[in-house]
Amino acid sequence: MTISTERQPVAIIGAGRMGRGLELALRRAGAEVTLLPRSRRPEETRGAALVLIAVPDDSIARVAVELARDDAIGERQVVLHLSGLLDRRALEALASTGAGLGSFHPLQAIADPASAPERLAGSFAGLEGDARGLAAGEWLAAVLGMRTVRLAPGSKPAYHAGAVIASNYAVVLADTAARLARHGGIAAHEAAAMYLPLMRGTLANLALGPVAALTGPVRRGDADTVRTHLAVLDPDDRALYRALGLAALRLAREAGLAPEVAEEVKRVLGNGG
Repeated sequence: MTISTERQPVAIIGAGRMGRGLELALRRAGAEVTLLPRSRRPEETRGAALVLIAVPDDSIARVAVELARDDAIGERQVVLHLSGLLDRRALEALASTGAGLGSFHPLQAIADPASAPERLAGSFAGLEGDARGLAAGEWLAAVLGMRTVRLAPGSKPAYHAGAVIASNYAVVLADTAARLARHGGIAAHEAAAMYLPLMRGTLANLALGPVAALTGPVRRGDADTVRTHLAVLDPDDRALYRALGLAALRLAREAGLAPEVAEEVKRVLGNGG
């Protein structure tokens, strides 16, 4: 069985949030899809043209070993895992089957599987693998309404670190901002909500590019405001503010901040106040 533009059976191993979300999104798109637990029968994957391994990173290789041991994968199939960090080598145990191998990483945060169809549509997926694995990934992305980016060998760790910063650490920044607001005397329920519209506006501004989107005291070269902020932060928050401020200063320089003003901001950030 080979992947084509025609309707193809898909089996998903792993019923976590991404596995369930992909199953719902594929089903809504009209695909023939089966969601399987880790404790599946070999025959449940043999009829699928494409098998997706949607388990935690440290379980992918074990699932591949199990599939090979159980003769659950054949040469006419394609197997993709969903890790953002690992590449096709995590499926090495399946090399002897002759199946196409690769990885398909949906570059989207799925906290609620019910949101997956809408969240995945228009999002990117990072692809790598052999020729058949890449073709299967392109087919899957087309069914889901996603866009693809092909990842060069060895590039996934840096690519995935970027994804973690853009997604997971944005959550941490929102929580940090709310905590600082609470320390400033703002009620917890207001602190949790008040920065969300600001963050949404900032994300919308990113369509202009990071240099044009940057606002705030570092962009203006307001060293006094930066110094005042640093003075009220505890050591851990001060270190975070300084690291982010220095990164923002690079963008501010690109945006045209006067060199002497930028140097003063850098001095304040470097001295911690």
